[in-house]
Amino acid sequence: MQMYDIILKKRQGREISREEIDFFIGGYTAGSIPEYQAAALLMAVFLNGLGFRETAELTTAMAGSGEQVDLSSIPGCKVDKHSTGGVGDKTTLVLVPLVAAAGVPVAKLSGRGLGHTGGTIDKLESIPGFRTDMEIPAFIRQVKDIGVAVAAQSKALVPADKKLYALRNATATVESIPLIASSIMSKKIAAGAGAVVLDVKAGNGAFLPYREDAFALARLMVAIGRQLGRATVALVTGMDQPLGYAVGNALEVREAILTLQGKGPPDLEKLCLALGAQMLILAGKAAGVEEAEDRLSFLLKNGNVLEKFKEMILAQGGNPEVVDNPALLPLAARQEQVFSRETGYVRAVDTKNIGRAAMFLGAGRQALDNDIDHSVGVMLHKKTGERVTAGEPLFTLYINRIRYLKEARRLLQNAFLVGEEKPECPPLIHGFL
Repeated sequence: MQMYDIILKKRQGREISREEIDFFIGGYTAGSIPEYQAAALLMAVFLNGLGFRETAELTTAMAGSGEQVDLSSIPGCKVDKHSTGGVGDKTTLVLVPLVAAAGVPVAKLSGRGLGHTGGTIDKLESIPGFRTDMEIPAFIRQVKDIGVAVAAQSKALVPADKKLYALRNATATVESIPLIASSIMSKKIAAGAGAVVLDVKAGNGAFLPYREDAFALARLMVAIGRQLGRATVALVTGMDQPLGYAVGNALEVREAILTLQGKGPPDLEKLCLALGAQMLILAGKAAGVEEAEDRLSFLLKNGNVLEKFKEMILAQGGNPEVVDNPALLPLAARQEQVFSRETGYVRAVDTKNIGRAAMFLGAGRQALDNDIDHSVGVMLHKKTGERVTAGEPLFTLYINRIRYLKEARRLLQNAFLVGEEKPECPPLIHGFL
């Protein structure tokens, strides 16, 4: 079998076989297939696509390229959750203890942020002492003991995806829906859960801004998950403005704690209840959405979720006192406000540029090896549809460094479109698959 022939077939728009997919993934992961040939195949896939069979087989091959997590020793149905990423998306921080408190074991492997989107691992590491690097046996043992663990993805988990993602980023082939689907679902398959809830974002702050593309990706991932034996559902949700008000690692942990106390932003709580309800249904802990959401709402009010979050923090070396005293979280040295130049209603929000502003302040990274500052970020004061007057604060910046401060200010000053007419608020949930 020759890589040249596989590239030629896909360049001509023909399907490639399972054996050819296995040959490519095995060889590229091992280093016997050179980057230039892998890049050529990626471009052929980007231009000509993959059929469903090809995408499912690529997912299987990538999932099998490294270590796989065996959760069978943990009683009950294990449910995983994945978000395609956005600005201020802190749902995992709320969902993990919430669903675990409802009796569903949650064993979640998460990633770090890149570009304008944040990462769950970075947010959790803003809690003093919190460890996210865990060996798989310790990870499984913690879920057995307390019902929940969140850890960074092991380097041995889906190594093919790590190599391919870097190459896609370098060859302008990132936005291929089959390649996105196989990348996400290979990690979900390798992580071992029997059921998966997907949160696919659409909007100007999302990886896929157009709703039709988000639905296409959601449909494909749900089909792949079910084909490979995982109970899988997806919600397509809005990212035309940040989720909640906080953007930045420690700031988002604070907002997540407020939500766990039943005092969080309405949009964040609503989305967590919707996603959590699906996790409970897949785990067999509720018969329908209303029953599941009622149960989760009750847990947010009775304090059990806060105790579960503390338990997880303590088990992973962190200081659980941050739950009762968020002042223990890191906070930037200074704050600065950005004010509205106009009077009217917030008609639209440039969500991506808010995320980029937070990145310039140090809350995110432009490359995977960049260091981040957990204490900095942006706090919104207005959302779409709200009234604002000239001179009123739109944002508060949390600042330690001034290197890119001017650029962050510029991005935020132009992030809100203000007009005379009050707009309809963008939908939070576009659909369910």
